[in-house]
Amino acid sequence: MHLRVEALILAIRHHGEHGAIVRALTAEHGLQAGYVRGGRSTRIRPILQPANRVIGEWRARTDDQLASLAVELVTSRAPLYAEPLPALALEWVTTLTAAALPEAQPYPRLYAALDGTIGVIAAAPAARGWALALARYELLVLAELGYGLERETLPPALTTGVAPEWDEIFEALALTGDALARSILVDRRAVTLDARARLVDRLKRAVA
Repeated sequence: MHLRVEALILAIRHHGEHGAIVRALTAEHGLQAGYVRGGRSTRIRPILQPANRVIGEWRARTDDQLASLAVELVTSRAPLYAEPLPALALEWVTTLTAAALPEAQPYPRLYAALDGTIGVIAAAPAARGWALALARYELLVLAELGYGLERETLPPALTTGVAPEWDEIFEALALTGDALARSILVDRRAVTLDARARLVDRLKRAVA
């Protein structure tokens, strides 16, 4: 197995004294895991930040072996982690994607949508510019995994191009959050949804 493609870093877990197991999303090869030698070093650690865009090179002798992974940074999202709300938003979208998707199954629409959502978070001057994008990304995750919601059940914020008020954004987030907890994150909700709860709570306090 040899794969060299662009990818979005989703999750990192320390392994041993110096290494890290990294999960990243690719457009055509789906979610891929790999072991990064020296992944905890001061040189490589900044590259392995969730939401960073990298060139990843996976190598393994057999398909059932955890591949070794080498990474080259393409786009760093490090500056966003200095801002509390964008940092929580990035934590949530990457955590959701890593928890929800099966490995090695291609979801090109989700890859493009995740990259776009991260780009909106990076470009928007305030949370109002990206909060609804999170709900729309969650809606797409549900649809791509076979749990799409009926259009007539969706609040207007998710179906029209009109800029919504905050109460409409929170209505949309409540709907998609309930659907994720009920349909996709059933076995992982206690841990995974913590990131989402922190984000929504912080958004509500920010606009109160």
